[in-house]
Amino acid sequence: MKKVLIIAYYWPPAGGPGVQRWVKFVKYLRNFGIEPIVYVPENPTYPLVDTNIGQDLPGDITVLKKPIKEPYKLASLFFKKKTKSMSAGMVPRHKATFLEKCLLWVRGNLFIPDARIAWVSPSVHFLKNYMTAHTIDTLITTGPPHSMHLIGLQLKELLPISWIADFRDPWTTIGYHQSLRLGKAAAKKHEYLEQSVLQKADAVLVTSYTTQKELQQKTIKPVYVITNGYDTSTAGKVPLSKKFTIAHIGSLLSGRNPEVLWKVFSEMIMEDPDFSDNFELQLIGKVSQEVYEKISSYGLERYISYEGYVTHEQAIHYQRAAQVLLLVEIDSDITKGIIPGKVFEYMVSGRPILAIGPEGWDVSTIISSTNTGRCFKYSDAIALKEYLKYMFLCYKEGNLAVSAIGLQQYSRKALTSQLAQVIQSLE
Repeated sequence: MKKVLIIAYYWPPAGGPGVQRWVKFVKYLRNFGIEPIVYVPENPTYPLVDTNIGQDLPGDITVLKKPIKEPYKLASLFFKKKTKSMSAGMVPRHKATFLEKCLLWVRGNLFIPDARIAWVSPSVHFLKNYMTAHTIDTLITTGPPHSMHLIGLQLKELLPISWIADFRDPWTTIGYHQSLRLGKAAAKKHEYLEQSVLQKADAVLVTSYTTQKELQQKTIKPVYVITNGYDTSTAGKVPLSKKFTIAHIGSLLSGRNPEVLWKVFSEMIMEDPDFSDNFELQLIGKVSQEVYEKISSYGLERYISYEGYVTHEQAIHYQRAAQVLLLVEIDSDITKGIIPGKVFEYMVSGRPILAIGPEGWDVSTIISSTNTGRCFKYSDAIALKEYLKYMFLCYKEGNLAVSAIGLQQYSRKALTSQLAQVIQSLE
Protein backbone atom coordinates (compact mmCIF):
# COMPACT_ATOMS: atom_id res chain seq x y z
CA MET A 1 0.00 0.00 0.00
CA LYS A 2 1.36 3.41 -0.98
CA LYS A 3 2.34 5.59 1.98
CA VAL A 4 1.58 9.31 2.08
CA LEU A 5 2.64 11.77 4.79
CA ILE A 6 0.10 14.49 5.60
CA ILE A 7 1.19 17.63 7.49
CA ALA A 8 -1.66 19.47 9.21
CA TYR A 9 -2.06 21.87 12.09
CA TYR A 10 -5.73 21.19 12.83
CA TRP A 11 -6.41 17.66 14.04
CA PRO A 12 -8.71 16.18 16.69
CA PRO A 13 -9.56 17.41 19.25
CA ALA A 14 -9.64 20.65 17.26
CA GLY A 15 -13.15 21.86 16.59
CA GLY A 16 -14.51 23.98 13.76
CA PRO A 17 -14.53 23.38 9.99
CA GLY A 18 -10.78 23.44 9.39
CA VAL A 19 -10.20 19.97 10.83
CA GLN A 20 -12.97 18.15 8.97
CA ARG A 21 -11.43 18.00 5.49
CA TRP A 22 -8.37 15.91 6.30
CA VAL A 23 -9.95 13.83 9.03
CA LYS A 24 -12.39 12.59 6.39
CA PHE A 25 -9.72 12.08 3.72
CA VAL A 26 -7.69 10.03 6.20
CA LYS A 27 -10.81 8.04 7.12
CA TYR A 28 -11.26 6.82 3.54
CA LEU A 29 -7.79 6.79 1.94
CA ARG A 30 -7.19 3.12 2.68
CA ASN A 31 -10.20 2.29 0.51
CA PHE A 32 -8.12 3.46 -2.42
CA GLY A 33 -4.85 1.70 -1.64
CA ILE A 34 -3.19 4.60 0.19
CA GLU A 35 -1.83 4.48 3.75
CA PRO A 36 -2.01 7.92 5.42
CA ILE A 37 0.56 8.95 8.02
CA VAL A 38 -0.36 12.20 9.77
CA TYR A 39 2.02 14.73 11.32
CA VAL A 40 0.49 17.29 13.71
CA PRO A 41 1.52 19.47 16.69
CA GLU A 42 1.68 17.80 20.09
CA ASN A 43 0.53 20.86 22.08
CA PRO A 44 -1.37 23.19 19.73
CA THR A 45 -3.47 26.20 20.68
CA TYR A 46 -6.92 25.39 19.31
CA PRO A 47 -9.53 28.14 19.75
CA LEU A 48 -12.28 25.52 19.43
CA VAL A 49 -12.27 21.98 20.80
CA ASP A 50 -14.58 19.10 19.87
CA THR A 51 -13.72 15.75 21.45
CA ASN A 52 -16.19 13.91 19.22
CA ILE A 53 -14.42 14.72 15.95
CA GLY A 54 -12.28 11.87 14.63
CA GLN A 55 -13.97 9.10 16.57
CA ASP A 56 -14.77 7.32 13.30
CA LEU A 57 -11.10 7.22 12.20
CA PRO A 58 -9.41 3.82 11.98
CA GLY A 59 -7.80 3.17 15.35
CA ASP A 60 -4.44 2.15 13.91
CA ILE A 61 -3.70 5.28 11.84
CA THR A 62 -0.15 6.52 12.51
CA VAL A 63 -0.26 10.05 13.94
CA LEU A 64 3.14 11.63 14.59
CA LYS A 65 3.30 14.52 17.04
CA LYS A 66 6.01 17.02 17.86
CA PRO A 67 5.89 20.02 20.24
CA ILE A 68 5.14 23.46 18.84
CA LYS A 69 5.95 26.89 20.27
CA GLU A 70 3.15 29.37 19.67
CA PRO A 71 3.07 33.08 20.53
CA TYR A 72 -0.68 32.86 21.07
CA LYS A 73 -0.03 30.95 24.29
CA LEU A 74 2.23 33.66 25.68
CA ALA A 75 0.01 36.51 24.49
CA SER A 76 -3.07 34.88 25.96
CA LEU A 77 -1.57 35.20 29.44
CA PHE A 78 -2.02 38.95 29.09
CA PHE A 79 -4.76 39.37 26.47
CA LYS A 80 -6.73 36.13 26.67
CA LYS A 81 -9.96 37.33 25.07
CA LYS A 82 -8.32 39.22 22.20
CA THR A 83 -5.86 36.47 21.24
CA LYS A 84 -8.50 33.76 21.41
CA SER A 85 -10.74 35.74 19.08
CA MET A 86 -7.95 36.33 16.57
CA SER A 87 -6.82 32.73 16.75
CA ALA A 88 -10.40 31.75 15.91
CA GLY A 89 -10.45 34.10 12.92
CA MET A 90 -12.42 36.93 14.52
CA VAL A 91 -10.31 39.69 12.96
CA PRO A 92 -11.89 43.09 13.68
CA ARG A 93 -12.77 44.97 10.50
CA HIS A 94 -14.10 48.17 12.06
CA LYS A 95 -13.60 50.03 15.32
CA ALA A 96 -10.43 48.10 16.16
CA THR A 97 -9.03 49.11 19.52
CA PHE A 98 -5.42 50.22 19.91
CA LEU A 99 -4.60 46.84 21.46
CA GLU A 100 -6.22 44.99 18.55
CA LYS A 101 -4.29 47.10 16.06
CA CYS A 102 -1.04 46.29 17.85
CA LEU A 103 -1.78 42.57 17.97
CA LEU A 104 -2.72 42.56 14.28
CA TRP A 105 0.48 44.39 13.35
CA VAL A 106 2.58 41.91 15.30
CA ARG A 107 0.70 38.96 13.82
CA GLY A 108 1.01 40.26 10.25
CA ASN A 109 4.54 41.66 10.24
CA LEU A 110 6.58 39.61 12.71
CA PHE A 111 5.06 36.14 12.18
CA ILE A 112 5.16 35.45 8.45
CA PRO A 113 3.17 33.71 7.14
CA ASP A 114 1.52 33.04 10.49
CA ALA A 115 2.06 32.43 14.20
CA ARG A 116 3.04 28.76 13.67
CA ILE A 117 6.25 29.61 11.79
CA ALA A 118 8.48 28.39 14.67
CA TRP A 119 7.31 24.83 14.02
CA VAL A 120 8.82 24.75 10.52
CA SER A 121 12.51 24.13 11.20
CA PRO A 122 12.19 21.39 13.85
CA SER A 123 9.54 19.69 11.74
CA VAL A 124 11.76 19.67 8.65
CA HIS A 125 14.62 18.10 10.59
CA PHE A 126 12.41 15.37 12.07
CA LEU A 127 10.45 14.58 8.93
CA LYS A 128 13.49 14.43 6.65
CA ASN A 129 14.82 11.54 8.73
CA TYR A 130 11.41 9.93 9.18
CA MET A 131 10.49 9.97 5.48
CA THR A 132 13.87 8.57 4.52
CA ALA A 133 13.75 5.80 7.14
CA HIS A 134 10.20 4.78 6.18
CA THR A 135 10.59 5.20 2.39
CA ILE A 136 7.80 7.75 2.05
CA ASP A 137 7.98 9.58 -1.26
CA THR A 138 4.68 11.53 -1.27
CA LEU A 139 3.93 14.53 0.95
CA ILE A 140 0.77 16.59 1.42
CA THR A 141 0.60 19.88 3.30
CA THR A 142 -2.67 21.62 4.12
CA GLY A 143 -3.15 25.25 5.07
CA PRO A 144 -4.01 27.58 6.59
CA PRO A 145 -1.94 27.99 8.60
CA HIS A 146 0.23 28.34 5.51
CA SER A 147 3.43 27.74 7.47
CA MET A 148 2.56 24.06 6.94
CA HIS A 149 3.40 24.62 3.27
CA LEU A 150 6.82 25.97 4.22
CA ILE A 151 7.61 22.60 5.82
CA GLY A 152 6.73 21.02 2.49
CA LEU A 153 8.78 23.58 0.58
CA GLN A 154 11.93 22.75 2.53
CA LEU A 155 11.39 18.99 2.43
CA LYS A 156 10.92 19.19 -1.34
CA GLU A 157 14.35 20.79 -1.62
CA LEU A 158 15.95 18.10 0.56
CA LEU A 159 14.29 14.89 -0.63
CA PRO A 160 13.26 13.24 -3.94
CA ILE A 161 9.54 13.40 -3.18
CA SER A 162 6.24 14.37 -4.77
CA TRP A 163 4.50 17.20 -2.94
CA ILE A 164 0.85 18.27 -2.99
CA ALA A 165 -0.07 21.64 -1.43
CA ASP A 166 -3.70 21.83 -0.30
CA PHE A 167 -5.15 25.34 0.01
CA ARG A 168 -8.31 25.05 2.11
CA ASP A 169 -8.43 28.85 1.88
CA PRO A 170 -6.46 31.29 -0.28
CA TRP A 171 -3.25 32.83 1.07
CA THR A 172 -2.71 36.45 0.04
CA THR A 173 -6.26 36.96 -1.21
CA ILE A 174 -8.16 35.64 1.80
CA GLY A 175 -10.58 38.19 3.25
CA TYR A 176 -8.73 38.96 6.50
CA HIS A 177 -5.31 39.33 4.84
CA GLN A 178 -6.03 43.01 4.16
CA SER A 179 -6.79 43.53 7.85
CA LEU A 180 -3.36 42.41 9.10
CA ARG A 181 -1.86 45.92 8.80
CA LEU A 182 1.01 44.62 6.69
CA GLY A 183 4.01 46.79 5.91
CA LYS A 184 5.42 46.71 2.37
CA ALA A 185 8.21 44.31 3.28
CA ALA A 186 5.82 41.92 5.02
CA ALA A 187 3.35 42.02 2.12
CA LYS A 188 6.10 41.22 -0.36
CA LYS A 189 7.35 38.35 1.78
CA HIS A 190 3.87 36.81 1.91
CA GLU A 191 3.65 37.04 -1.88
CA TYR A 192 7.14 35.58 -2.32
CA LEU A 193 6.42 32.62 -0.05
CA GLU A 194 3.09 31.95 -1.69
CA GLN A 195 4.71 32.02 -5.12
CA SER A 196 7.51 29.71 -3.97
CA VAL A 197 5.01 27.13 -2.74
CA LEU A 198 2.96 27.31 -5.93
CA GLN A 199 6.03 26.90 -8.13
CA LYS A 200 7.74 24.10 -6.20
CA ALA A 201 4.73 21.90 -5.37
CA ASP A 202 4.04 19.14 -7.88
CA ALA A 203 0.30 19.68 -7.62
CA VAL A 204 -2.03 22.11 -5.89
CA LEU A 205 -5.44 21.39 -4.39
CA VAL A 206 -8.13 24.03 -3.85
CA THR A 207 -11.72 23.91 -2.66
CA SER A 208 -13.41 26.11 -5.29
CA TYR A 209 -13.31 26.90 -9.00
CA THR A 210 -12.73 30.59 -8.40
CA THR A 211 -9.61 29.83 -6.35
CA GLN A 212 -8.51 27.40 -9.05
CA LYS A 213 -8.69 30.16 -11.68
CA GLU A 214 -6.79 32.52 -9.39
CA LEU A 215 -3.92 30.12 -8.72
CA GLN A 216 -3.72 28.97 -12.33
CA GLN A 217 -2.62 32.53 -13.10
CA LYS A 218 0.24 32.13 -10.61
CA THR A 219 1.65 28.70 -11.48
CA ILE A 220 2.02 26.28 -14.35
CA LYS A 221 1.62 23.33 -12.00
CA PRO A 222 -1.72 21.49 -12.10
CA VAL A 223 -4.38 22.96 -9.82
CA TYR A 224 -7.19 20.55 -8.92
CA VAL A 225 -10.54 21.36 -7.34
CA ILE A 226 -11.61 18.97 -4.60
CA THR A 227 -14.36 20.63 -2.63
CA ASN A 228 -15.25 19.92 0.94
CA GLY A 229 -18.20 17.61 1.43
CA TYR A 230 -20.49 15.66 3.72
CA ASP A 231 -20.09 12.33 5.45
CA THR A 232 -22.59 9.74 6.51
CA SER A 233 -24.23 10.58 9.83
CA THR A 234 -25.51 8.33 12.57
CA ALA A 235 -27.94 11.00 13.70
CA GLY A 236 -31.50 9.70 13.65
CA LYS A 237 -34.57 11.56 12.51
CA VAL A 238 -34.77 14.97 14.18
CA PRO A 239 -38.15 16.67 14.72
CA LEU A 240 -38.52 20.03 13.00
CA SER A 241 -38.73 23.18 15.04
CA LYS A 242 -42.32 24.25 15.61
CA LYS A 243 -41.34 27.86 15.05
CA PHE A 244 -40.21 29.34 11.72
CA THR A 245 -36.59 28.93 12.77
CA ILE A 246 -33.89 30.30 10.47
CA ALA A 247 -30.58 28.92 11.72
CA HIS A 248 -27.05 30.06 10.98
CA ILE A 249 -24.48 27.50 12.08
CA GLY A 250 -20.85 28.59 12.31
CA SER A 251 -18.97 31.85 12.82
CA LEU A 252 -20.56 35.15 11.90
CA LEU A 253 -17.49 37.33 11.48
CA SER A 254 -17.74 41.10 11.20
CA GLY A 255 -17.78 41.02 7.41
CA ARG A 256 -20.56 38.46 7.34
CA ASN A 257 -23.12 40.98 8.39
CA PRO A 258 -25.98 41.15 5.84
CA GLU A 259 -27.80 44.29 6.89
CA VAL A 260 -30.24 43.73 4.04
CA LEU A 261 -31.43 40.53 5.75
CA TRP A 262 -31.78 42.10 9.20
CA LYS A 263 -33.79 44.89 7.58
CA VAL A 264 -36.08 42.44 5.77
CA PHE A 265 -36.66 40.50 9.00
CA SER A 266 -37.56 43.73 10.79
CA GLU A 267 -40.00 44.78 8.05
CA MET A 268 -41.72 41.39 7.98
CA ILE A 269 -42.10 41.42 11.76
CA MET A 270 -43.79 44.82 11.63
CA GLU A 271 -45.94 43.97 8.61
CA ASP A 272 -47.14 40.48 9.59
CA PRO A 273 -48.14 39.65 13.18
CA ASP A 274 -48.22 35.95 12.28
CA PHE A 275 -44.60 36.11 11.14
CA SER A 276 -43.70 37.98 14.33
CA ASP A 277 -45.31 35.28 16.47
CA ASN A 278 -43.51 32.40 14.73
CA PHE A 279 -40.13 33.78 13.65
CA GLU A 280 -36.89 32.77 15.37
CA LEU A 281 -33.32 33.57 14.34
CA GLN A 282 -31.00 30.90 15.68
CA LEU A 283 -27.28 31.77 15.83
CA ILE A 284 -25.07 28.79 16.57
CA GLY A 285 -21.36 29.53 16.81
CA LYS A 286 -19.17 32.57 17.41
CA VAL A 287 -20.79 35.90 16.57
CA SER A 288 -18.79 39.12 16.41
CA GLN A 289 -19.82 42.15 18.43
CA GLU A 290 -20.38 44.17 15.25
CA VAL A 291 -22.90 41.65 13.97
CA TYR A 292 -24.71 41.70 17.31
CA GLU A 293 -24.88 45.48 17.27
CA LYS A 294 -26.25 45.59 13.74
CA ILE A 295 -28.91 42.95 14.47
CA SER A 296 -29.88 44.83 17.64
CA SER A 297 -30.23 48.08 15.71
CA TYR A 298 -33.14 46.49 13.84
CA GLY A 299 -34.90 45.46 17.04
CA LEU A 300 -34.37 41.73 16.58
CA GLU A 301 -32.94 40.87 20.01
CA ARG A 302 -36.05 39.11 21.31
CA TYR A 303 -36.21 36.90 18.23
CA ILE A 304 -32.66 35.58 18.61
CA SER A 305 -31.77 32.22 20.08
CA TYR A 306 -28.00 32.18 20.64
CA GLU A 307 -26.43 28.81 21.32
CA GLY A 308 -22.72 29.62 21.02
CA TYR A 309 -20.21 27.04 19.84
CA VAL A 310 -21.50 23.46 19.73
CA THR A 311 -19.91 20.14 18.78
CA HIS A 312 -20.12 18.91 15.21
CA GLU A 313 -22.65 16.27 16.23
CA GLN A 314 -24.84 18.92 17.85
CA ALA A 315 -24.50 21.12 14.75
CA ILE A 316 -25.93 18.31 12.62
CA HIS A 317 -28.90 18.12 14.99
CA TYR A 318 -29.56 21.86 14.73
CA GLN A 319 -29.29 21.72 10.93
CA ARG A 320 -31.96 19.06 10.68
CA ALA A 321 -34.27 20.72 13.18
CA ALA A 322 -34.29 24.18 11.56
CA GLN A 323 -36.96 25.21 9.10
CA VAL A 324 -34.42 27.18 7.01
CA LEU A 325 -30.62 27.17 7.00
CA LEU A 326 -28.84 30.50 6.59
CA LEU A 327 -25.51 30.77 4.79
CA VAL A 328 -23.66 34.11 4.66
CA GLU A 329 -20.43 35.21 3.00
CA ILE A 330 -18.65 38.58 2.88
CA ASP A 331 -19.79 40.77 -0.01
CA SER A 332 -16.48 41.03 -1.86
CA ASP A 333 -14.87 39.83 -5.09
CA ILE A 334 -12.15 38.09 -3.10
CA THR A 335 -14.70 35.85 -1.35
CA LYS A 336 -16.37 34.49 -4.49
CA GLY A 337 -14.29 31.33 -4.19
CA ILE A 338 -15.03 30.66 -0.52
CA ILE A 339 -17.24 27.58 -0.19
CA PRO A 340 -17.87 26.95 3.52
CA GLY A 341 -17.63 23.28 4.42
CA LYS A 342 -21.01 23.42 6.13
CA VAL A 343 -22.83 24.06 2.85
CA PHE A 344 -22.51 20.37 1.96
CA GLU A 345 -23.93 19.27 5.28
CA TYR A 346 -26.65 21.85 4.84
CA MET A 347 -27.49 20.23 1.49
CA VAL A 348 -27.99 16.73 2.92
CA SER A 349 -30.01 17.98 5.90
CA GLY A 350 -33.17 18.13 3.80
CA ARG A 351 -33.78 21.75 4.80
CA PRO A 352 -33.90 24.67 2.32
CA ILE A 353 -30.83 26.92 2.21
CA LEU A 354 -31.08 30.70 2.19
CA ALA A 355 -27.68 32.00 1.06
CA ILE A 356 -26.44 35.59 0.82
CA GLY A 357 -23.09 36.38 -0.73
CA PRO A 358 -21.14 38.17 -3.45
CA GLU A 359 -22.16 38.23 -7.08
CA GLY A 360 -20.63 35.24 -8.89
CA TRP A 361 -20.22 33.24 -5.66
CA ASP A 362 -19.32 29.61 -6.37
CA VAL A 363 -21.84 28.52 -3.75
CA SER A 364 -24.66 29.88 -5.90
CA THR A 365 -23.90 27.38 -8.66
CA ILE A 366 -23.69 24.47 -6.23
CA ILE A 367 -26.98 25.30 -4.51
CA SER A 368 -28.75 25.87 -7.81
CA SER A 369 -27.46 22.68 -9.46
CA THR A 370 -28.45 20.54 -6.45
CA ASN A 371 -31.87 22.18 -6.01
CA THR A 372 -31.19 22.81 -2.33
CA GLY A 373 -32.19 26.45 -1.93
CA ARG A 374 -31.68 29.98 -3.26
CA CYS A 375 -28.73 32.36 -3.28
CA PHE A 376 -29.07 36.15 -3.20
CA LYS A 377 -26.73 39.10 -3.61
CA TYR A 378 -26.60 41.77 -0.91
CA SER A 379 -28.49 44.08 -3.27
CA ASP A 380 -31.40 41.66 -3.78
CA ALA A 381 -33.63 43.09 -1.04
CA ILE A 382 -36.93 42.79 -2.92
CA ALA A 383 -36.32 39.25 -4.20
CA LEU A 384 -35.02 38.19 -0.80
CA LYS A 385 -38.15 39.43 0.95
CA GLU A 386 -40.43 37.71 -1.55
CA TYR A 387 -38.60 34.41 -1.11
CA LEU A 388 -38.84 34.65 2.68
CA LYS A 389 -42.57 35.29 2.36
CA TYR A 390 -42.88 32.25 0.12
CA MET A 391 -40.97 30.04 2.55
CA PHE A 392 -43.03 31.28 5.48
CA LEU A 393 -46.22 30.44 3.56
CA CYS A 394 -44.88 26.93 2.85
CA TYR A 395 -44.01 26.59 6.54
CA LYS A 396 -47.56 27.54 7.56
CA GLU A 397 -48.97 25.01 5.09
CA GLY A 398 -46.62 22.32 6.40
CA ASN A 399 -44.76 21.69 3.14
CA LEU A 400 -41.50 23.60 3.46
CA ALA A 401 -38.88 21.20 2.05
CA VAL A 402 -36.45 20.63 -0.82
CA SER A 403 -35.89 17.78 -3.27
CA ALA A 404 -32.11 17.65 -3.62
CA ILE A 405 -30.40 16.12 -6.65
CA GLY A 406 -26.80 15.12 -7.46
CA LEU A 407 -25.46 15.14 -3.90
CA GLN A 408 -23.42 11.91 -4.13
CA GLN A 409 -20.54 13.71 -5.88
CA TYR A 410 -19.95 15.64 -2.65
CA SER A 411 -19.74 12.63 -0.33
CA ARG A 412 -16.46 12.41 1.55
CA LYS A 413 -15.74 8.98 0.10
CA ALA A 414 -16.28 10.18 -3.49
CA LEU A 415 -14.03 13.19 -2.84
CA THR A 416 -11.32 10.94 -1.36
CA SER A 417 -11.44 8.96 -4.61
CA GLN A 418 -10.60 12.19 -6.44
CA LEU A 419 -7.69 12.80 -4.05
CA ALA A 420 -6.37 9.28 -4.62
CA GLN A 421 -6.37 9.90 -8.37
CA VAL A 422 -4.28 13.06 -7.91
CA ILE A 423 -1.80 11.17 -5.69
CA GLN A 424 -1.53 8.35 -8.19
CA SER A 425 -1.02 10.78 -11.09
CA LEU A 426 2.27 11.89 -9.52
CA GLU A 427 3.84 8.41 -9.51
